[in-house]
Amino acid sequence: MTSLSDFRATSITGEDVDLSSYDGQVVLVVNTASQCGFTPQYQGLQELHDSFADLGFTVLGFPCDQFGHQEPGDDAEIADFCERSFGVRFPLFSKVEVNGDGAHPLFRWLKEQKGGLLGGAIKWNFTKFLVGRDGRVLGRYAPTTKPEKLAGDIEEALRA
Repeated sequence: MTSLSDFRATSITGEDVDLSSYDGQVVLVVNTASQCGFTPQYQGLQELHDSFADLGFTVLGFPCDQFGHQEPGDDAEIADFCERSFGVRFPLFSKVEVNGDGAHPLFRWLKEQKGGLLGGAIKWNFTKFLVGRDGRVLGRYAPTTKPEKLAGDIEEALRA
């Protein structure tokens, strides 16, 4: 069976990351953008990360420019913006595609595990996927779902 640990991704600083390094943790995977109406969610995502990190939780942010060209910068610009504007310290990855033929394999898998309103497609920036300690997808949340609304589900996953 496929799980989060079966994937690799490039960090925002260019390093190859084996996502098995998050084995045993609860992870929230989010496609992000710096010029979106939902961009302020970076603050809430960082607050979730800070609140639950000591219990084995992390947020993984994947910038994406497929929705309204709302992530036009390069990786260095994205990293600088996120740190400067929202104090983001959770792991960020290099810009990816989440839909279509060029979709990152991680996002293809996430969408197969939890389809959305548009079938398998991701509707917009800040779609969130909660992954349990066993690497399986527990839930999918709409871009409009504010990070703080996920706290209960994260706590439940951490107890499992």
